[in-house]
Amino acid sequence: MRSFDPETLKNLYTPPKDAHKPQNGSVMLIGGSKLFHAASLWSLTIISRIVDMTFYSSVTENNEIVQKAKEEFRNGIIVPRDKIEDYINEADVVLIGPGLPREDGLETGDDDTKHLTEKLLKKYPAKKWVIDGGGLQTISPEVLLELKTMPILTPHIKEFKTLFGIDASAEAAREMAKEYHCVILLKGEEDIVCSPEDAVRIEGGNSGMTKGGTGDVLAGLVAALYTKNDAVLSATASSYINKKAGESLFERVGYYFNASDLADEIPTVMKELIIQ
Repeated sequence: MRSFDPETLKNLYTPPKDAHKPQNGSVMLIGGSKLFHAASLWSLTIISRIVDMTFYSSVTENNEIVQKAKEEFRNGIIVPRDKIEDYINEADVVLIGPGLPREDGLETGDDDTKHLTEKLLKKYPAKKWVIDGGGLQTISPEVLLELKTMPILTPHIKEFKTLFGIDASAEAAREMAKEYHCVILLKGEEDIVCSPEDAVRIEGGNSGMTKGGTGDVLAGLVAALYTKNDAVLSATASSYINKKAGESLFERVGYYFNASDLADEIPTVMKELIIQ
């Protein structure tokens, strides 16, 4: 397994001077629930700062929160859940899962995450997918085999075991990436990114990044980069940038930062790492 080479960040897409909307990417974000309303908002924050267009679809309560904050998401469109398919074809990447209910959501009035996720994966197999959170904890991995593109999965160790039924490890991630033809970003103190052909170790970060929501920020970053880059580069670069943002915060405030702070720090770190 090789270690991540920061020089590969030079291969990331950067907007040309004559760029026009939506040349620099678009993401459809499907997430959030009555119980986990903030998770998808953290993903949305970072996505909207990188791509030209964000389509955001959540439960009514979350849509209203974002609508009130519309001044920050000028290039975003709020999409009711029953209108998802009207917009999904316009997106380069679909991120599904941040804040979706982990179990059948019908008892709380939320959507059934398994049904929603698997239905969309099957209907849009040619779309670029990033699957996180509730999506990872409810779907059957066999549905991944129906996809024509390389999906990116962003599990922590418990979500990995829930999805694949085996304990998480670097070797297990490599095996599952090959079996299900996907890229797996296995989150931990040391992130591991595995594809059917490759495995990359990304070190760094600190204990401040164990706080709730930091994984949702990472998922949003992965989706944003995946609009204009290949799956492995998107996953590895996102992991590295996310960890560097955490390290930058630690230098100023120690462990005492949250997911919102991390989302705010990432653009500054990206400028330092990517724009020369």
